[in-house]
Amino acid sequence: MKRFNVKATLEKWKTSTIFLGTLYFCLGVILFLSALDNVKPVTLDIELLGIASQTITSPTTVIDTEATEAKREEAANQVEDVYTYVEEYTENRVAIANEIFDVILEKKETSEDSDTNISNQDKIRAIKEKMPAVADILTDEEITILLEASADELQTARNSTSTAIHNTMSQHITTSQVNEARNQIAEDLSFANVSTDVRSVIQTIGKHAIIANYYFDSELTQEQKQLAEDEVETVTILQGQIIVREGETITRDIYNQLALVGLIDGSVSYQPYIGLLLIVLLLLLFVYLQAQAVGLHQPEKRFSFSVYVIVVGVTIGLMKGISLFQSSYPSISYLVPVAMGTMLVYLVLHPRLVHTTGLIFSIFGSIIFNEGVAGTLNFSVGIYYLLSSLSVLLFLQSRKRTTMLLRTWIFISLINMATIAAVLMLKSGQYSLIEIGMYALLAIASGMLSSILAIGFLPYLEDGFGMISQIKLMDLSSPNHPLLRKILLTAPGTYHHSIMVANLSEAACEAIGANGLVARVGAYYHDIGKTVHPQLFIENQMGARNPHDDMSPEESRDIILAHVSEGLKILEEHGMPHEIIDICAQHHGTTFLKYFYVKAKDQGSDVTEDDFRYPGPTPRTKEAAIVGIADSVEAAVRSLTPPTPKNIEKLVRGIVNGRLEDGQFNDCDITIKELYLVQQSLYETLIGTFHSRIQYPDVKKEEKVGH
Repeated sequence: MKRFNVKATLEKWKTSTIFLGTLYFCLGVILFLSALDNVKPVTLDIELLGIASQTITSPTTVIDTEATEAKREEAANQVEDVYTYVEEYTENRVAIANEIFDVILEKKETSEDSDTNISNQDKIRAIKEKMPAVADILTDEEITILLEASADELQTARNSTSTAIHNTMSQHITTSQVNEARNQIAEDLSFANVSTDVRSVIQTIGKHAIIANYYFDSELTQEQKQLAEDEVETVTILQGQIIVREGETITRDIYNQLALVGLIDGSVSYQPYIGLLLIVLLLLLFVYLQAQAVGLHQPEKRFSFSVYVIVVGVTIGLMKGISLFQSSYPSISYLVPVAMGTMLVYLVLHPRLVHTTGLIFSIFGSIIFNEGVAGTLNFSVGIYYLLSSLSVLLFLQSRKRTTMLLRTWIFISLINMATIAAVLMLKSGQYSLIEIGMYALLAIASGMLSSILAIGFLPYLEDGFGMISQIKLMDLSSPNHPLLRKILLTAPGTYHHSIMVANLSEAACEAIGANGLVARVGAYYHDIGKTVHPQLFIENQMGARNPHDDMSPEESRDIILAHVSEGLKILEEHGMPHEIIDICAQHHGTTFLKYFYVKAKDQGSDVTEDDFRYPGPTPRTKEAAIVGIADSVEAAVRSLTPPTPKNIEKLVRGIVNGRLEDGQFNDCDITIKELYLVQQSLYETLIGTFHSRIQYPDVKKEEKVGH
């Protein structure tokens, strides 16, 4: 039965995709929970028609749809109905009356001029044929009365009737006013200067002529109502607006407004939580892209991402803890040492992660310190945290630990004070000298705490997680380090070679975005194993006889190959970071010792190429791959005669292509494009080192020639 290996299982878990996903999930949970209370709407236990125990303001800006609709309805109801007056009806009704009289006068005159005696019945029949509408207006008896009246009386009746109809129809007459208007015209015609019978007939004609001429216009009325509604402004409850004052009665309208802004128990809004979740997801996306770009998603580096989660979590935790005192000390938000988080990210992980980390601190700082108003953002604090976080990129450049601490503290404090001053001036507020001094002290304290806490946390991160910080690398690169002094004193040629390899490696790493400082320090120690037998390596022989001339190829091979394993032993005994140990172990990969292989073959030994290869492993990181290339290039270029640019370029290209074809980069994520950039960087650096010198003339020779 196979025994369960806990250590191996844990190591496999730390390099798995599930572990990386768990870290992102934990980071998201930390961010979401830290701001949950600050976006959660406050709810109050309020009863309708109760008395407000405190003055309540709106936590957000919201449109009061119900109140807006009520105001629009009120405005529409105040619009009076629109009527349309049909002026043409007046002339039309007068014309009908005149036509009646014209037809009767015509028949009357025709019968008087005719020799035959025409009866009234025939006249009536002829009148109705001429004007059929007469039958609907007058009876036969009324027509007969008009036929028997004199022409003068008929003319008087016509004029009176036309005038009365015109006067009455000139007025606005609605449907409900028709009867009243007809009674009025009958009364007006009662004074006509005609006989009683004729007067009765013209009253009938006048009443019939009166109709409604003033109608309700529904379309125009609706247009006017719509215009009135459109002119009503939207009712908006503004953030900070007082909804009810202490001691006032909670009316129905006030209760509805409190419910609308989410202050009534039971009126839960999920929008703030969804908005917070979207912000968290977006920031996680930014972190994911940046972490992928700097190689933290590589299996061997996934455990390092846990440090990022811890650093961000601790910084956010400090924000949350300090925010508990905001109600008593409103300006305490400027004390939070946010730069500590970005300093640790810069020193332990990668400078490129500082931008996204600063953005996280800025956004969540503005939410956490939102002055107790749920759903709002404190832009002043957000700007302050962003600039304070990004200032780390400008000042973490010193090579000495103490100098770095002092410089960073001073400059971050200056950036903090400048940011606070800018924010206060943007607010156009009036501040006393005491307040200004307090803000300055907070800015200085924030910078000081950031530096002290960052330096304090570094050893725990380095030892607890096997991380290597920029400060640690700077300490290891000091010429006073015991191991470097050992190389200098024991193997000076190797020391000089390591310095050259370090310069080449750092420049090449920076050309492709890799960690140049890791490569530099790794190059310093990559040949530490040569200090065991320094005289057996050509760079330390200083022109003396080569001991390998008296040794068999196999013995030489073993000594050369052993400098890697012996170097690993020395580095492990001194507790060097695993990044430096890995570079030492991987810089030769499984390359081939061709010289001693050929020598063994020439001596008739039965050997294979595998017998003369380094044990490996092949490079796993870009830094290890570049140090290996630079190591070979630097050693080879010293043997060039002459070291012309063309020869150097050919040499570099040959070494890079040879390692590529030999499969030395198969386990490394370096790309062909990056190898080309590395090749160009090495070439340019070597040209600057082995530049052509001016050949000065021989003075004595010229003097001799001159004689």
